Amino acid sequence: MATGNAQFSTTGSGKPAVVLLSGGLDSTTVLAIAQEQGYDCHTIAFDYGQRHRNELDASAKISSTLGARSHRVFPIDIGAFGGSALTADIEVPKGRDESEMTDIPITYVPARNLVFLSIATALAETLDAKDIYLGVNAVDYSGYPDCRPEFIESFAATANLATKMGVESTDEAEIRVHSPLMEMTKGQIIKHGVELGVDYSMTHSCYDPIDGRACGQCDSCILRRRGFEQAGIDDPTLYASQQGAS
Repeated sequence: MATGNAQFSTTGSGKPAVVLLSGGLDSTTVLAIAQEQGYDCHTIAFDYGQRHRNELDASAKISSTLGARSHRVFPIDIGAFGGSALTADIEVPKGRDESEMTDIPITYVPARNLVFLSIATALAETLDAKDIYLGVNAVDYSGYPDCRPEFIESFAATANLATKMGVESTDEAEIRVHSPLMEMTKGQIIKHGVELGVDYSMTHSCYDPIDGRACGQCDSCILRRRGFEQAGIDDPTLYASQQGAS
């Protein structure tokens, strides 16, 4: 399992940015976008007690392959609180229709993005990075309250009030939180990522993997599969149902 920190490069020509990189489809696309926009990216993943820990290995591989300047895995046991199917012994919903993915689901991890962004902001201060990127989405977001534009805007305002970088800034908004996928469908995200050269076979999205393969039935798998269908692009995901297939 990927743990600790990795330094891939010590020099760069662009401005530094911190990218929250879970190892999933969305965050990988955001990393590619930040790089295309000229940033030297420092990625951070979180080992928070999630059952789908495959994503930590994926995030380390993606960060290295896409040429990030550094990668960190930050341990924080949100799972100690329970209350989520991703961190506790609670069944992950399977086979739901997309029309059912509107209320806050049991896979919601309490205050996860609030915690993650706070830690990413602390890292940004140490790197003198004014820009933070994350892959939240308000279109295919499965009901998560911390994936809405209202939350991102509010957090950015708080970050500028709560940090040395923010209060000493001469700019109107020193710390900027970028969520470039906010209004994109999963299909649009995939198309854009492919245009940027993203290899989605490296990514992991499943909430409840089986022997390292995607279950194909959780909300995340369903939305991911639909995205590839919408984009008209072959889905490179290895599903558990393909186990043993030639």
